[in-house]
Amino acid sequence: MIENLKILQAQQTCVLVGVIDKRQDAELLEEFLDELAFLATTAHLIPLKRFTQRLEHPDNKFYIGSGKVQEIKRYLDDNKIDIVIFDDELSPSQQRNLEKEFGKKVIDRNLLILDIFADRARTSHARTQVELARYQYLLPRLTGMWTHLERQRGGTGTRGGSGEKEIETDRRNVRDRIALLKDELKHIDRQMATQRKSRGELVRVALVGYTNVGKSTIMNLLSKSNVFAENKLFATLDTTVRKVVVGNLPFLLSDTVGFIRKLPTQLVESFKSTLDETREADILLHVVDISHPHFEDQLNVVKTTLTEIGAGDKRTILVFNKIDAYREPPKEEHLLDPTKKQVLTLKELEKSWMSKLSDPCIFISATDRENIDQFRQLIFDEVKAIHTKRYPYDKLEYWAG
Repeated sequence: MIENLKILQAQQTCVLVGVIDKRQDAELLEEFLDELAFLATTAHLIPLKRFTQRLEHPDNKFYIGSGKVQEIKRYLDDNKIDIVIFDDELSPSQQRNLEKEFGKKVIDRNLLILDIFADRARTSHARTQVELARYQYLLPRLTGMWTHLERQRGGTGTRGGSGEKEIETDRRNVRDRIALLKDELKHIDRQMATQRKSRGELVRVALVGYTNVGKSTIMNLLSKSNVFAENKLFATLDTTVRKVVVGNLPFLLSDTVGFIRKLPTQLVESFKSTLDETREADILLHVVDISHPHFEDQLNVVKTTLTEIGAGDKRTILVFNKIDAYREPPKEEHLLDPTKKQVLTLKELEKSWMSKLSDPCIFISATDRENIDQFRQLIFDEVKAIHTKRYPYDKLEYWAG
């Protein structure tokens, strides 16, 4: 049985590999690789070089072309590199072929994210969710990732008889472990569903958004709590729920795991009970990092993911955070290079497509506390509207502030 599911070790060096195709142009790929580098740094790896290739279709054997494989191999041979990381998901056979060709460990974005989750999981609930997702991902890849398992287990006393491969035993054990973890999560899901019901009928608000946009900082600000917040991806894995009072109006506020592009399907499924906090919320606070150069893409990724998990029709407040970090380039820059996308001022952004949204939106800085009073008032108005509809005869003035 595999004793340790953690694949990566701190301070290992790595190179990043991405493909330009009909789904992503060179500029978008560069952004993906920036994010992949941030993921690698979050996993305590050291990215040293990037390799890109333009392809119509991924190669069935190596994902990338054979010429690019040889180029990467030469770099690996000439430098002390531990890991090759692909931005897209590799099939088990592609991963095995690449490892055989490179003589190095090869992983993809999915496994990198799973490894970060394994490192960040603190509670037994989160650890169970991550372990299940990792086993589901690794099951078809056992042969390539642990070559020592290919040895024949000879002699008598083995479950499958003389000559059964160790890999076959490990696969059976992993399947048994997956079944056990699924049962454990079903039990946890029932417990958490009971907990949600026991909270009463207070209006429920959930913080959602791309990873590292400041959700935990906003949670701390609104709830006056001390939720862990850090400038790294996936600082929060476990859902935190706090009772918050704005004015004289109490409600429940939850901080959930951040979304990201190409989020492994295994994680979405394993974190079902965590995502239930989002699905069952009355209002979503969709936090967006306005200082990120591609914040609109991140916003759309979150919207798509919310739709996929059944929360796309929720009442939503768009919270454009980090206005303190927003940088407006000189006007001359766009005039010198008209091909570059013109970056608008904050005032211009507020009057752009954002002003035409059906959902209310607000621009804030959680760290500098800019526009926080207006933010609280907006939340108060939205929560009050739901509470008044739910309890038409309740008198708010009797509540303790």
